[in-house]
Amino acid sequence: MDNYQTLNVDVQEHFALLTISRPEAMNALNNLFFDEMEDFLTKLPAQPDIRLLIITGEGKAFVAGADIAEMADMTQSEGLAFSKRGQSVFRTIEELEIPVIAAVNGFALGGGCELAMSCDIRVASARAKFGQPEVNLGLTPGYAGTQRLSRLVGKGDAMLMLLSGDHISADEALRIGLVQWVTEPEELMDKVVDLAKKIVSKGPLAIKKVKKAVRSGLESTFEAGCELESQEFSSLFEGEGKEGMKAFLEKRPPKW
Repeated sequence: MDNYQTLNVDVQEHFALLTISRPEAMNALNNLFFDEMEDFLTKLPAQPDIRLLIITGEGKAFVAGADIAEMADMTQSEGLAFSKRGQSVFRTIEELEIPVIAAVNGFALGGGCELAMSCDIRVASARAKFGQPEVNLGLTPGYAGTQRLSRLVGKGDAMLMLLSGDHISADEALRIGLVQWVTEPEELMDKVVDLAKKIVSKGPLAIKKVKKAVRSGLESTFEAGCELESQEFSSLFEGEGKEGMKAFLEKRPPKW
């Protein structure tokens, strides 16, 4: 991968660890970040050996929000472009074929919470804090926070976070379904890497097809989702699924 100013990329066996690295600004999202993230995401599909992506932050923040210093002098049209750009990048993350895990090491506020929500699974340090504090600045979320949060946690809890602007703890995020696990801070990356290794040990095509079926199903009708599931299920009978079932019957590890 290229050398980036705001991102560190560590490719391990079958997965990549992407660390957002602007610790002096609590990893706030600026245009350079979006330039580099777009470049990384564009090149990722050309590396088929990477079957999963982990996103985390350097220092005490996952991402503390969008860069207010960069936003403060924007015009309305520039603000619109900044919102659309963030939505596009986060949608690209959401639409990756491979699973994406957010390892939320600290503050995930505003754009940071929105970034975490674009990932498939969120694992949080017990020190993590989540929030959509944009109303404190007289703003709304701009990177699909109003849309993803309500879909993940329901209207009531989403409205409470969005309208109060308050931060919530990792335990409260777990209670409302915003995160899937909470770990001790020193155990976060070990737990996430163990989960990554477990996922990439499974059938690579099956993992991609599960993600596609879930994501597409949530954006369509139940019936259409079931039809897609049947197509994806049956498509594996001529390849990976046949090997997996044969390996199970022969009591040996599958050869993916």
